[in-house]
Amino acid sequence: MSDGKTRDSFSNRYGFIVACIGSAVGMANVWAFPYRTARYGGAAYLLPYLICIAVLAVTGVVEETAFGRWGGSGPLGTFRKAMTLKNKPLKEIGIIPVIAAFGIGTGYAVIMGWLLRYIWGSVSGAVTNAENTGAYFGQIVGNFGSVGWHLLALALTFVMMIGGIQKSIEKVCKIMIPLFFLLFIYMAVRVALLPGVVEGYKYLFIPQWDSMGDIKTWIFALGQAFFSLSLAGNGTLVYGSYLSKKEDVLVCSTRIAIFDTLAALLAAIVVVPAVFALLGAESIGAGPPLLFITLPAIFQQMAGGQIFAIIFFLALFFAAATSIVNIFETPIEMLQERFKLSRIKSVLIILLLAALAGVFLENADVIGVWMDIMSIYICPLGAFIAAVIFFWVMGKDFAAEQIQLGREKKIGKWVVPAGKYGFCAIAFLVFVLSIAFGGIG
Repeated sequence: MSDGKTRDSFSNRYGFIVACIGSAVGMANVWAFPYRTARYGGAAYLLPYLICIAVLAVTGVVEETAFGRWGGSGPLGTFRKAMTLKNKPLKEIGIIPVIAAFGIGTGYAVIMGWLLRYIWGSVSGAVTNAENTGAYFGQIVGNFGSVGWHLLALALTFVMMIGGIQKSIEKVCKIMIPLFFLLFIYMAVRVALLPGVVEGYKYLFIPQWDSMGDIKTWIFALGQAFFSLSLAGNGTLVYGSYLSKKEDVLVCSTRIAIFDTLAALLAAIVVVPAVFALLGAESIGAGPPLLFITLPAIFQQMAGGQIFAIIFFLALFFAAATSIVNIFETPIEMLQERFKLSRIKSVLIILLLAALAGVFLENADVIGVWMDIMSIYICPLGAFIAAVIFFWVMGKDFAAEQIQLGREKKIGKWVVPAGKYGFCAIAFLVFVLSIAFGGIG
């Protein structure tokens, strides 16, 4: 929707898939997956994770893509269309995933600002020459600690989104996602040459089977898979609204899941052996400290560490950039659809609001709480609502018809029941477990 009247679209299946891969491949693939793989039994964690990815790809990702394509709109428009058609109340319930997308995007922009600062710090040598990587990170995560870089991240987001889906977002993803994979492959090869990495590979790939008896292994594998695939009733759904009815959503969803999993595995192959080799197993951690404290300390000990740092943070920026354009597309599309605003005005309004809210989130403790609220409570709720409307409210034949659309081979009889009973239950379970564990994504 580039002018408020004509709706935009992806140019082809590849454009849609690479954009969705960009949405799924984010910083959590790097700061959470390697830690959890190491924490919960190496290859013994991978098996539950792969099972969860496979199940969610052919249920949740398929559902959100097909639902958005049917609605021809983001969550607010699609949910309203469905509830009106079925004469149900709560027609504006789609505002929940819109709020989640705006909230996550606002926080994500702050972290992108940190990435930009670290890219510059890597180029200048400040990161690899810092006496204390923790203190270096601490300088930028206080109150209003990185406003300029944060605003630069939002300005770059504006540039990446201003032209719409086909002219901007699709082109950005077609460039950045291949570069992300190429850079991480290079880093994986470089890490393999470090002395002492063998123990890291052993820890990563030799299963500790007793971990599979720990319920937390399965819970966190489910959470990682669920959020990694961007299941929240917003980003995948809004991208689906730009997808041609000629495309097979089952094929698209499967390929998205495959490449998202490859990205996570690449990150683990880079991070875990490097930490084992240069800092020791006890140093593996998760979250921003892994990216901005632990790994810079590793780069300082590597020959050519400055170049490695530049490549690493640049690759992360590519992952973050392709994710944030998907996240913000939901509220931007809402303004275009509901208020008939132009693309430029819609992008500008959302990013200005994100800037106004985001400057108060720059403290690391504050943004942690903010992102937890969004990911623990609102995102899983949005995914659950979307699933219930698609599989239950719309009637018994609706889901099958929408998933079949664009597919030559008839879908299996198991597909709709798997979504109706399996995914709806999983989405509710993720919501409950996120609250119980204080976050599992």
